[in-house]
Amino acid sequence: MFSKGRLLSSVLVSLCFPAAVLAADAGPATAGQTAPAAKVAPAAKAAPAGSIASALKPAPAGVTAAQVVDKHVAARGGLKAWQGLQSMAWNGKMDVGFGDSVARSARYVSNESMHKPRQQRAAMEKAQDQQPAEKQVQVPFVLEMKRPDKSRIELEFAGKTAVQVFDGKSGWMKRPYLNRDTWEPFSAEQAKSQAGKWDLEGPLVDYVVRGTKVDLEGIEPVEGKDAYRLKLTMKSGEVQHVWIDAQSYLDVKVEGIPRRMDGKMRTVWVYHRDFRSVQGLMVPFVLETAVDGYRDTHRMVLEKVGLNPQLDDALFTKPQG
Repeated sequence: MFSKGRLLSSVLVSLCFPAAVLAADAGPATAGQTAPAAKVAPAAKAAPAGSIASALKPAPAGVTAAQVVDKHVAARGGLKAWQGLQSMAWNGKMDVGFGDSVARSARYVSNESMHKPRQQRAAMEKAQDQQPAEKQVQVPFVLEMKRPDKSRIELEFAGKTAVQVFDGKSGWMKRPYLNRDTWEPFSAEQAKSQAGKWDLEGPLVDYVVRGTKVDLEGIEPVEGKDAYRLKLTMKSGEVQHVWIDAQSYLDVKVEGIPRRMDGKMRTVWVYHRDFRSVQGLMVPFVLETAVDGYRDTHRMVLEKVGLNPQLDDALFTKPQG
């Protein structure tokens, strides 16, 4: 029940994966900046991005945040089961854009436009974006996570494997599709952004022990169904919102990591769908990210979920060579 909103948001806007890869300027983002998102297919059910308080109404009398959290933890499989989870592996596919985005990325890598002035590159990319998209592209990925806060992501793109590893404090990445075949370390800011994002049980389990304050702000519809909107204030002061379905008590929407796009910080939401039981734990097999002010979304579709796989610590350490 780890914070998939934070997780998916991190993956999609990560240093080496889809949205940044297929953006108009595929070069490295400067500190605090993120490359524009790739053009991706709109979700059939994704709610339009908009005000976080668009249709909020009071929760029923007597319902408390603690009660909602307790029912949520039970609905996801129970506290004991999640605390017993030491590692997890996902296999699946994720959206990286349309055929024109892939071609654009290939042209960048082949140096067709990378030496042109930035404004000229932007104009070229804008003209390409106005052309009809040919087809959406999905690429296979493997995501492995292990306590405490370790992660490894491998993504097959253009016949090459991109890899990003994080050992809980430091991270490294290899981006062969950008002709960067050597391991690059995370900057201090990049490492900070990853810390705490790979916690398997998520912020609602043992939130009191963590020093997190949870407030029930009311009820708000998520894709046509009522959901409890919870406000989480972390010990660090960071705030995150989570929406819990009022019937199933599953987390159907999560506030992700804000992104800087077009010079503005944009709110990010992640929708959780197609929950399935995996050895008694409920896991969403479809996760879709939406960014405030943007129509298009990113989807991650899981094909296989492994619980407590044997993962060597070496998978998450600084790569050799």
